[in-house]
Formats: sequence, structure tokens, C-alpha cells
Amino acid sequence: MAPPRGKATRRASETGSGVSAPAVEGGASAAPSEPAAVPEAARPRARRCGPAGASGSRREKSRLDPREKPQVRARAARAEDQAEGLAAPTADAEPPAVPGHPLPRATARSRATPSSARARRPQSGPPDGPGPWAPAPHLGQREEAPGAWKPRAVLEKLKLSRRAISIAAEVVNRLVDHLLRRLNSCESEFKGVDLLGTGSYYERVKISAPNEFDVMFKLEVPRIQLEEYDNSSAHYFVKFKRNPKGSPLDQFLEGGILSASKMLSRFRKIIKEEIKNIEDTDVIMERKKRGSPAVTLLIKKPREISVDIILALESRSSWPASTQKGLPINNWLGAKVKSNLKRQPFYLVPKHAKEGSLFQEETWRLSFSHIEKAILKNHGQSKTCCETDGVKCCRKECLKLMKYLLEQLKKKFGNRRELDKFCSYHVKTAFFHVCTQDPHDSQWHYKDLELCFDNCVTYFLQCLKTEHLEHYFIPDVNLFSRDKIDKLSKEFLSKQIEYEQNNGFPVFDEF
Repeated sequence: MAPPRGKATRRASETGSGVSAPAVEGGASAAPSEPAAVPEAARPRARRCGPAGASGSRREKSRLDPREKPQVRARAARAEDQAEGLAAPTADAEPPAVPGHPLPRATARSRATPSSARARRPQSGPPDGPGPWAPAPHLGQREEAPGAWKPRAVLEKLKLSRRAISIAAEVVNRLVDHLLRRLNSCESEFKGVDLLGTGSYYERVKISAPNEFDVMFKLEVPRIQLEEYDNSSAHYFVKFKRNPKGSPLDQFLEGGILSASKMLSRFRKIIKEEIKNIEDTDVIMERKKRGSPAVTLLIKKPREISVDIILALESRSSWPASTQKGLPINNWLGAKVKSNLKRQPFYLVPKHAKEGSLFQEETWRLSFSHIEKAILKNHGQSKTCCETDGVKCCRKECLKLMKYLLEQLKKKFGNRRELDKFCSYHVKTAFFHVCTQDPHDSQWHYKDLELCFDNCVTYFLQCLKTEHLEHYFIPDVNLFSRDKIDKLSKEFLSKQIEYEQNNGFPVFDEF
């Protein structure tokens, strides 16, 4: 019998398909993605950053254990999916896939170095709207890396002040600790909730200022049964296999289904009441955004900081079948690491599925932000990659530059709706796929930063042009399907990125 449909209310015009909030950072590491739903030969192929070398030793289980007890950290860029927590650092969308034609492979280009980079042909100005446009020369035909700009200077500008981070983290940690104590009180339906540190702050890839943080509050729910919603692969109804009488979650059941909207509403109400009791901190709650799983708080003093708090159900069952071919890191981090990661819990957040122009409010969406954090923390084939005595790669630097590129374009075209639905999660997903395609540390030498970044940009452009960006954990989900992001928006972003790539990324020096 088909699962109950539940109520669908919210408008889809303000969606975003993800669970994450704005974030940007400064750190160093990256993550993978290997072929799954789309055959290897059909996927967008990024150009090689450097010579393919030995694969290096595989990392041990302990290196990618995401269960470490976190402290709060700063938030990642949001428009669709992400969430997390916070702590002072010690160093610097998921809709169903749309079947379509195979993705063309971008041809590999010969190796080049910044010193041999060819001069870019100047253009009179970037295109500023959708419509007919002349495509740039085939990206795979270039024989040299872009050389008109200085990526290290840009990264230096993106470095966050330790002092600023420390001050912000202290304020946010104090807020989070207060809320956790209230949620764990005897009369709370959320007793047992705990902090899960994920997001750009925890991943050490945050950029810009430490004024946005994601905090995920996890609540373990044992013995649950998932029913996939409408073949979406990512959204599920949640039921209890055995529901003991007197469970505090009974009040959130609708016809045997754990209602995401009811639970989020109660979670929001408790937080709204409790922030009134926080002394020495001026905190207000922002209005609920339709389709968003986050409770957004705005700290007014000592400086303005936005904090997104996301409730996540923790399940220690086997990962859903839709993830079986996802997390393609065998050739990058190794089969043993993949096996260890898939033994970790998975999470469900109250991000509702779209039902036409509305939202199905009883559904929950899968989240693997803790696994993304683990991959970015231990991102090299070699166990010593980027360690004090090891060889430094440029994976994390490439991710930070990709996030900054999208962020700057959003600032530049802030009044254009074409960029509304693009978020840092899209950039991170594409980056993971490039790491899977170029798994060797020798392909990410720090001296090849400019070339490797150009490689990542090229892959992202191919995803925009083919309208296909495969979810890294759920291969059947296409983050660039037309029901999520229209074709004109993808064409607009593609044109802007091509202009930047052909002219040495002038947007990096703006704003």
C-alpha cells in the first residue's frame, strides 16, 4: 500500500534543495566522488592538474572517524543544503535525477604551469543576461593554465582572523550550550539531543567573515523504518518499527508517520521561548523561510552573527539502498575507508520534498554532512597529505576559491534571480567529483594551484551545460535537474563563469 501523502503546503518558488546555510572559510582539504549513476565515459571530465603518480598509502580507519565530539564552528554557504556547529580553530539539493543523455567528457588538456600560461584574450565586458551567446573555445583544447591572476593573493585575502573567529565562536558556543541545556531538560520532547559539528567552519573551508554559523542538533531515534517518498531517493517518511507507549515523540505522529513539520514547529517554539532567558546576549529569531529546515537566530551584540540551527534525526541502521552506489571514493581514499564511513550513522533533516508547487511537509531528507566533514579533514591518498611533515596539496584551496567565485558572482548580480538557487553545496559536490576523477595527490601539487582550480571550474561548467550534477551520496539525484534549477539560470551562471575564466577572474578583486 502506498504510504500516506500527508499535507503539502509550502510554495516551491522559495525552495533550495539542501540542508545547509551560508558559509565560507579558510582551511585546506578536499573530498571525492566517483562514478555511480552515470557511466564513467559519460561524466564531465575535468582536466588533469598534474601528473598522475603513485596512489599512496591508504588511510587508516581512525583518520576518517567523524564521530569526534565537536565544538561549535562557523557556517557554510546556503541556498539549498547544509548545516553545522562551532569552535575556535587552530589553523588558518537533492531532487530526483532526470534521465537524459550521457554527459559529454571534457577532453584532457596537456599539462601547463602558471609560468607558461597563455595570455587571455580580453573581452569588453561580461554578459549580463540570459539569451544567445557565443560559447568560449572548447575548454579541453587549452594547452596552458590561466595565468593573469594570483590565486595565492586571493587566498591570503580570504584568511579569517583567529581573533575574530575566537570571539564569534565564544558567543555562539554560549548560545548553543544554553539551548542544549533547555532541550535536554526533563520536560522536553527532545531530551538526548546533542551537537553535531558539520559545515564549512568545521571543515576549515570557510571564507569571508565569521558572521554565519551552522549548528546541527542530532537526536537519536532507534528502530525506525523508512518509506521512500515518490521515488525521490532522498526524501522519506519516517515510522517507528515498535513505538513504546509514553514516548515523547508520540505527539508528532500523523497516522503512524513522524511528522517533520510538527516536530520542527515544536523545536522552533522551544528555542523562541528560551532565547528570552539568555542574559548578556541580544538574540532574536528570524521569520521562518518556506521550505527551510533551519531555525535562524540573529545575535545582535557584540557583533551581528547569524546562526542556523537544524534538527537532525540520527539513525544507526544501514544506509538506505539509494546510497549504495554513492560515495565513490574507492580509487581515491580506498575501499576500506569507504566501508568504515558507511558504518557511521546517517541523518534525516526536516527538509520537505516538493510536490508540484508545494511541499510535502511530513517528509525528511537524507543528510551526510558529517561524512563530508570527515572526507575534507583527511582528503589525501597519503596519510601525511598536508600534515606538518607531509607534502601540501591544493584541494582545500581549490574548494575555497570555487566557493568564493560563486559568492562574488552572487554579490555582483545580487538583483538577478538567475543565481538565487545556486549554493555552495553545488560547488562542493562538483569539487568532490573532481577529486574522484583525479584521485592522486600528485595531481594536486600546491605549485599547480592555478591549474587545478581551472580544472575544477571547467568541470563545474560542464555540469551547468549538460544540466547534470550527480549527488555525491545519492547518484540518482540530479542537483541540476530542470525541476530544481531552470535552464536559463544555468546558462546565465555558465556565461558569467566563462567570462571570469577567460579574463583572469576579475570578480575576485571586486567588492
